[in-house]
Amino acid sequence: MLDLFRVWFGAAFRFFRTRQNLMLENLALRQQLLVLKRRHPKPRLGLLDKLFWVALRQLWSDWKSCLYLVAPDTVPRWHRAGFRLYWALLCKVQRRAGGKKIPREVRDLIPQMVPENATWGAPRIHGELRMLGFEVSERTISRWMRRAPRNPEPVQRWRAFLRNHREAIAAMDFFAVPTLTFYLRGYQESRPY
Repeated sequence: MLDLFRVWFGAAFRFFRTRQNLMLENLALRQQLLVLKRRHPKPRLGLLDKLFWVALRQLWSDWKSCLYLVAPDTVPRWHRAGFRLYWALLCKVQRRAGGKKIPREVRDLIPQMVPENATWGAPRIHGELRMLGFEVSERTISRWMRRAPRNPEPVQRWRAFLRNHREAIAAMDFFAVPTLTFYLRGYQESRPY
């Protein structure tokens, strides 16, 4: 008796509903039947099925009454996951952070300038590059300086110093002769007596 009452009450209730609501309910139920007819022992909802329910949720306020395959809280979770995926893909497509890309010749010039001018820092190299007409920030130069190969070992730098200054060193050694009284011979100085 109770089942018969439910059927009659449901039919009377549906009689007063709009045609659009009936069509949407029919569409929702047919979609679930298609999922159940798939040849899997445990049918799963695919991407298109999930998109259907997310769209139906936006179009129809009574969508929960026809949903039998999953819990009604699952559909908003799919919607949020779709937005997360959308924004993740959108962020990957956008250009990378930072300023414009520096030209290849500047990227080659900085590592060349660093070993040749070991005492120069990023501000000096920045100034030199600006005089050459390259607009590069000082911070970018300091980043590229860290990547530049350094001079060889300190011993090799010392050898290069000695090689470059051997004439001056030899001249200094030959003409400065200290004596027992620490008076330098050959060194003429006007001293008051």
